[in-house]
Amino acid sequence: MTRDLMQIGEVAERTRLSLRTIRYYEEVGLIVPSARTSGGFRLYTDADVDRLRFVRRLKPLALSLEQIRDLVAAIEACRGGEYPGGASAARETLAEYLTVARSRRETLRDQLAGIEEFTTDLAQLLDTVPREPAESAE
Repeated sequence: MTRDLMQIGEVAERTRLSLRTIRYYEEVGLIVPSARTSGGFRLYTDADVDRLRFVRRLKPLALSLEQIRDLVAAIEACRGGEYPGGASAARETLAEYLTVARSRRETLRDQLAGIEEFTTDLAQLLDTVPREPAESAE
C-alpha cells in the first residue's frame, strides 16, 4: 500500500522527534525530504519516516552524527546502495558498529541494574520512615 507524502508535522508526530531535530538532520545530511510542495514545504515518505525512527533508536549508542551517517550508508550499501570500498567494507563497518552496540548494551544493562538497586534501597528506606500523624481539625 502506497502512502501519501507527509508534511514535517506528521513526521515529527510519527517519529517522536521535534521539528527542529528533523530540520537539523536534514541540514547535516542524515535525511533528505523526498519532495517539496510548490510552497517549499518538506514532504516525506514512509521510508523517510523509517529512516528517522532508525536514527532516533541510535541515540542510546551515543554515536556522533558522522558515525550515524557512516552506519546508515553501510546499511544502505547492504541493500544495494554504494559504499566507499564496496560491499566488503560495508560489511566490516556493520560488524564494527555491532561491536559498539553490544558494548553499549552491556553498559546500559549495568546502569539499569544500579538504578534498580538504588530504587529498591530507597523504597525500603522510605518504608522505615514513620509517617507524621495527621493534624487534627480544630
